[in-house]
Amino acid sequence: MAPRKDNTKSTNRVLRISQLDALELNKALEQLVWSQFTQCFHGFKPGLLTCFEPEVKAFLWLFLWRFTIYSKNATVGQSVLNIRYKNDFSSNLRYQPPSKNQKIWYAVCTIGGRWLEERCYDLFQNHRLASFGKVKQCVNFVVGLLKLGDLINFLIFLQRGKFATLTERLLGIRSVFCKPQNIRDVGFEYMNRELLWHGFAEFLIFLLPLINIQKLKAKLSSWCIPLTGAPNSDDTLATSGKECSLCGEWPTMPHTIGCQHIFCYYCVKSSFLFDMYFACPKCGTEVHSLQPLKSGIEMSEVNAL
Repeated sequence: MAPRKDNTKSTNRVLRISQLDALELNKALEQLVWSQFTQCFHGFKPGLLTCFEPEVKAFLWLFLWRFTIYSKNATVGQSVLNIRYKNDFSSNLRYQPPSKNQKIWYAVCTIGGRWLEERCYDLFQNHRLASFGKVKQCVNFVVGLLKLGDLINFLIFLQRGKFATLTERLLGIRSVFCKPQNIRDVGFEYMNRELLWHGFAEFLIFLLPLINIQKLKAKLSSWCIPLTGAPNSDDTLATSGKECSLCGEWPTMPHTIGCQHIFCYYCVKSSFLFDMYFACPKCGTEVHSLQPLKSGIEMSEVNAL
């Protein structure tokens, strides 16, 4: 029976990531409440809440504490994740909620501590007197010790998975599930398909820029539809010069690359700068020399139209 109890206990243990997610959700809620509250004073004089900002924040956090931890034994983030606080000092195996004193001291340590830190910061910043020098050093020393304690507690939390914050460890309250969690059967077929598809997509993203689409298209067209005729014939130029072989429009500043097809100057120049092995997309002829079309052929084209 003992191994079974240990098994159940390990199954119902709250994951570290769930406890950290609950803390992040609490921070996000506080930021959301504060932003919504400050928008109520958007039309008033700027800086109206600056002098009383620590007190206003403490009042809002106290209001949240009253309707979350004090009444439901859980923060908002914990309620979302099906977690609540338990009195770890109790020797009873059944669930024991935190006592009233623990809840009050939780508010003092979290809400009162932040209010005291912000108020002391404003006090030392606005009153730069010599008499405050030693007090400021003492406060900074205490704050440094608390930060060091938070760091040590976090390292212990990563190892043991209990008491995500120093306040929880000092007060003896830890996170437990509201309802027993069942072991989930995870199917990996969908995940395997997603991994394979993402790997294939990344491979295509890496491979496609290395492929010269125009040159490949020219090769395929030259294999499927072989062209005959003299490539430098002026008559052929006159009959095929009604449209650019790249954009399909009337050629602007028509040029040739040594074959019987006509190109706009900007089309062929940009293609050649992009690919030094650029070839004609219709016949596959590589660029030998970029030459403007003769004026006699241009006139004959215009007259023909």
